[in-house]
Amino acid sequence: MTPAGVRRSLGATGLAVSPVCIGTSPLASMPGLYGYEVDAASAVATVLAVFDSPLNFLDTSNGYGEGGQSERRIGEAIRVAGGLPDDFVLATKIDPDPATGDFSGARVRASFEESLERLGVDRIQLLYLHDPERMSFEYGVGPGGALEAMVELREEGLVDHLGVAGLDLDLLGRYLGTGEFEVVLNHNRYTLVDQSARPLIDSAVSRGVAFVNAAPYGGGMLVKGPEAQPRYAYSTRGDDVVDAVTRMQAACARFDVPLAAAALQFSVRDARVASTVVGISEARRIQQTLDLLAVDVPEALWAELAELAPAPVF
Repeated sequence: MTPAGVRRSLGATGLAVSPVCIGTSPLASMPGLYGYEVDAASAVATVLAVFDSPLNFLDTSNGYGEGGQSERRIGEAIRVAGGLPDDFVLATKIDPDPATGDFSGARVRASFEESLERLGVDRIQLLYLHDPERMSFEYGVGPGGALEAMVELREEGLVDHLGVAGLDLDLLGRYLGTGEFEVVLNHNRYTLVDQSARPLIDSAVSRGVAFVNAAPYGGGMLVKGPEAQPRYAYSTRGDDVVDAVTRMQAACARFDVPLAAAALQFSVRDARVASTVVGISEARRIQQTLDLLAVDVPEALWAELAELAPAPVF
């Protein structure tokens, strides 16, 4: 059980963040991805509720929603609030051109400028290179590439800290090897049933790089169980994962612990994880998340869940 109001060091950035970071992809209203719509007023109210909560870390991206809908809605909330709260950390991400797929250095600067305009801020505290698997590594780190442009933004004082965010563990490791990134974000690969990110976490920690873990629920299976949500991380998974989650759900029920509480706290309780990103679609989800953090998970249950986890594939 980890209090929501504690702060953790975000690697060597000097920033202190809450153990849970609010993800805002759902607030962009993408029914094709999530199956529901979120209106602008509800999205703004949700961000304002985050500002009023013990949490101080918000994650968005240039590419969340058509025309940067997520950033626009966050920007409106910032305007209504009269600015970001003191000590609040706002992170956004660089995305390729949605029409052409261009991910050049020039596109990095254009994406950044779009984000500034939408958010209504004059600098970004943490800027991620988002899903770099959409280009070759050689292109990304080459002359005139994305990395060079991001470093220039940092040198100009427009960005405080650089991060890289994605799914491909090996590729994230290669970007860490450049020595330019202070934060790495990975999703769906450090959960109760998939812990393949362990080597990346160890590598990041050894370099003094903060590890941020996103999607602790694996797309919902670790909240609802496999009968209600048969897909893990946006796709179907083998019988080993389904069987493991089924058994974990039963174990949690015996201890009167919600499966979601165990899934969230699995990530949060790991001291190597600077923060855990949880996407929300409405204001009431904030308190529900805080309630999950406050659940007492017995050590006996943690031991049983560890035994039920599928063998890791590194």
